[in-house]
Amino acid sequence: MSMTDFASALNGRDFLALYDYTPEELEYLLDLGDWLKKMHKEGKPHKLLEGKTLGLIFQKSSTRTRVSFEAGMVQLGGYPMFLSANDLQMGRGEPIKDTARVLSRYIDGIMIRTFKHSDVEELAEFGDIPVINGLTDSLHPCQVMADLMTIREHKGKNLKGMKMTYVGDGNNMAHSLMMGGAKMGMDVVIASPSGYSPESVFVKQAKEVAAETGGSILITPDIQLASKDADVLYADVWASMGQEEEAKERMAVLSSYQINDELLKKAAKDAIVMHCLPAHRGEEVTESVLEGPQSVIFDEAENRMHAQKAVLAALM
Repeated sequence: MSMTDFASALNGRDFLALYDYTPEELEYLLDLGDWLKKMHKEGKPHKLLEGKTLGLIFQKSSTRTRVSFEAGMVQLGGYPMFLSANDLQMGRGEPIKDTARVLSRYIDGIMIRTFKHSDVEELAEFGDIPVINGLTDSLHPCQVMADLMTIREHKGKNLKGMKMTYVGDGNNMAHSLMMGGAKMGMDVVIASPSGYSPESVFVKQAKEVAAETGGSILITPDIQLASKDADVLYADVWASMGQEEEAKERMAVLSSYQINDELLKKAAKDAIVMHCLPAHRGEEVTESVLEGPQSVIFDEAENRMHAQKAVLAALM
């Protein structure tokens, strides 16, 4: 497909899960993100969404998601409209399907950051405008687009055969990293203790995709095996938003699943360290690693904006 064909195929689509996109479509979005970042760095206007309005629904608080989407939309020439759950009738009992149909009459796209993935799916089903998943308890596709963009910047655009190791709780990040890596033909390893592995439905999906792209998915409790010769080491918090009551229990179980200097030595010499932030230094990753020369976390955080701008521009 040509660039024009991709642009036509993606226009009006939802962005709920990486599974819904082909490897070629994701590569197109990543290339678009690279170009938009270049335009931004050079101070060149790229107002591809002039006159468009994006509604930002937040049922979970955020730093990076809100600021990156708002700033990105402004840079694209559009208008971001922050919609707190407290300000919507959806938070007071109005059916999601009604909210979807009403907002579709007012604005040009919706980004939602919420708890249940089914809520995002319902919003997309009944809305007539693109719906973007800014995070659910199950998936975090926008973060992984930024992650893939960052890996390409540091490792080259061909990610096939590259080993990416995620250490810790098999949460929404693990689910989306498996799928994103599988789509790119990467060898993805998830190192999690018993009882904290990724959900089987997402493992199955990722393995099916990896079989088609030449990648692989491995779930193991062995953090040493998982980290050996890894090109990318990835960490996330042990207790995600909404799991605060489990924090002490999770810390006890996951305490040995930490990216530290010793673990980093087992990875490839030029390995990069990633974290979706916010980071709890001294827990899932040590201060020395996070602030060390192999850490690319702030490149990764910046790329949230550029990768999401690509999604916005393509869909809207």
